[in-house]
Amino acid sequence: MLMELNIDNVVLIDRLTIAFKHGLCVLTGETGAGKSVLLDSLGLALGVRAESGLVRKGAERASVTASFQISDNHKAYTLLKDADIAIEDDILLLRRVVNTSGKSRAFINDQPVSIGLLKQVGDTLVEIHGQFETQGLLNPATHRDMLDAYAGIDGQSLRGAWDAWKDKELQRDELMRQSGRASEEQEYLKLSLEDLTSLNPQVGEEEELSQMRERLKNHDRVLEGLSLAHSYLNAEQDPVQKAWAELDKISDAGGHSVDDAMSALSRASSEIAEADSAIQAALSDLQEGDYNLEEIDDRLYALRMQARKHQCTPDELPIVMDKIEQQLTMIEDSGEGVERLKRECEQAKEIYVEKAEELSAKRQSVAQTLGELVKKELAPLKLEKASFVTRVQRLDEIEWGAHGIDRVRFLVSTNPGREPGPIHKIASGGEMSRFMLALKVIIAQAGSTHSFIFDEVDAGIGGATADAVGERLARLSESKQVLVVTHAPQVAARANHHWIVSKSGDQDVKTDITALNSREERCEEIARMLAGADITAEARAAANKLLDNAAYF
Repeated sequence: MLMELNIDNVVLIDRLTIAFKHGLCVLTGETGAGKSVLLDSLGLALGVRAESGLVRKGAERASVTASFQISDNHKAYTLLKDADIAIEDDILLLRRVVNTSGKSRAFINDQPVSIGLLKQVGDTLVEIHGQFETQGLLNPATHRDMLDAYAGIDGQSLRGAWDAWKDKELQRDELMRQSGRASEEQEYLKLSLEDLTSLNPQVGEEEELSQMRERLKNHDRVLEGLSLAHSYLNAEQDPVQKAWAELDKISDAGGHSVDDAMSALSRASSEIAEADSAIQAALSDLQEGDYNLEEIDDRLYALRMQARKHQCTPDELPIVMDKIEQQLTMIEDSGEGVERLKRECEQAKEIYVEKAEELSAKRQSVAQTLGELVKKELAPLKLEKASFVTRVQRLDEIEWGAHGIDRVRFLVSTNPGREPGPIHKIASGGEMSRFMLALKVIIAQAGSTHSFIFDEVDAGIGGATADAVGERLARLSESKQVLVVTHAPQVAARANHHWIVSKSGDQDVKTDITALNSREERCEEIARMLAGADITAEARAAANKLLDNAAYF
């Protein structure tokens, strides 16, 4: 609820503090006294668009602070938690500062915030209604939420089912896109795997073939060199053997030195034998090998071409083969994954539709009840021939959402036999205000908003109709805080708390607000509203009668 409003340098207001209370709070005063400025000031604190013209002449800036007390489960908590703004003792301070250029800054609990967040929070705290600003009724986008609030529908379960369905759809669509791209590559991958399988590349093969190619290019010269080396190593006069034999003859007398020399000669003989074996193998390859230079060149070209194609080295081609085989396996398996996700999507959709239809049935039932209750409120408001219909229609599937499968519209008819239609096309300004009031009296009990502001909602009416408006505002204020700017004495008489707004000064004009705390003060103001500047005894008597009928004193 709105606890206090502090205004500094806004138009005609120098400095003003108003402490509001629960119940029906009424602001009265002569036309032009500044009642609308008070609402404009509150609007600033709630995040409405700022204008430089709101800054009082001669001042550098205007400032408005609105203090609210909110319950533990209020919607504002969620918004502020996301913004990392703490609330202490359930008190919320909304502040707006506007300079002469029209630029403004916003604060919540003295922390700087965006104007957007200020407005979001403000919308959860206060509903403002004027004669031509019946927000909920004129904006069809709000009708479903208003009906759900009245029906006690939070929709959390439905939102969860919707999110689950859409999440499955995203997974399915992504897998289908991946599968589609993979399917386009499947033929290419198959051909690539066939080529590699046919080639059968081996690790180290390129180096081996390159060496063999070099040998084959110099075949005759290499063959002659290998043959000569073999003949030298197998000559009859082996110096190593001859030297070893001579040393053997003196080994018994030669000591350790001779033994070391003989051991070295033995090792040399073994190494020479190993070298001779390698030479013979090389000779055998050159003399008896199946490879020729052309075949080796073709093989090297094929290996290197596949390596370029797959952007790897020839030694990495076996790894590429394994990866291609894995990709082809995944493509084959993805079809099964898509089918599985399709089934899961259908199951999630069925759950969503079941919950949505349950909610829709509840909306249909509550809509009929709401129409009947609003209809009862219309007759005393001089709308006895009018009707109010809450129409719940099924949406096309493309329009379904977390809110369900319904479109909700509030429709009215002001004359019997006339088809109900959108209120802004059917009703006049005064009629819209009364339709709105009748609706709010019924549904406001269920909403989270605790403060309602009505700006001259009784304009253009009087007598019994104005009294009926006052009675409904008073009834609404039993559970909500209701602030009314009015020119109707019948409405003012119903107030729990009454303030008079007035202007003072000739050159430096200021707006002041005064609380009327006694019955005598209220009677005098209501008499002025009845009679004008010249208050008569009859006007005072009529004012007393209105106060008596209101049953508050």
